[in-house]
Amino acid sequence: MSENPVVVLVHGAFAESASWNGVVERLRARSIDVVAAPNPLRSLDGDAQYVRDVIAGVGKPVVLVCHSYGGMVITEAAADNDAVKALVYVCAFAPDQGESAFALSAKFPGSTLGDALNAYPVSTGGNDLAIRQDVFRQQFCADVPADQAALMAATQRPATEAALTGNLSTATPAWQSVPSWFVFSDLDLNIPVALHRFMAERAGAKDTREIAGGSHALGVSQPEAVTASILAALGA
Repeated sequence: MSENPVVVLVHGAFAESASWNGVVERLRARSIDVVAAPNPLRSLDGDAQYVRDVIAGVGKPVVLVCHSYGGMVITEAAADNDAVKALVYVCAFAPDQGESAFALSAKFPGSTLGDALNAYPVSTGGNDLAIRQDVFRQQFCADVPADQAALMAATQRPATEAALTGNLSTATPAWQSVPSWFVFSDLDLNIPVALHRFMAERAGAKDTREIAGGSHALGVSQPEAVTASILAALGA
């Protein structure tokens, strides 16, 4: 890459931009420019358009890094986008056309997310979904200290049901043409490890790292491992 890319981090549902703090600190320590973008979590197409706007605002080549539902968003946002030089999926969905986060998560057994969610109506229509605080640590970040998990539960950002059930619309998912790196954990209770392996293989990932004993919140609990995958993408 002739110009040093900017790393753009896109969080998923039930998290927020600060969930990347450990990764941001490690990238900044290496003098790498990084932006942790707020993901609206309102609709797949709208969220992807917002991330496209963030990329355009950066005005430089980018490496797009995503977590969870953020993978749905960057797969759409990076489609036919020459600014995007690499993709890093961190415990994230890498969908094909017509696939949704909820449908993918049921493709293989192992996700317990459905039973952990609360739903409540929003005035703009439909429902917001959030993980119940009493089960948040077990479901989302079992390998994070209890006090930190409680903060994450309290600051989680709900996602609309429409966003999580929205189908990828692009006929050219970004991973078909943009090189990708995958890092995920074997104890992810939101996205089964079998699905992670399937998506990485389908995408022809340049490198796949499976972290033993990790939770879904890998960027929080294992920022070194996540940073290593980002650095590999930057160095490619």
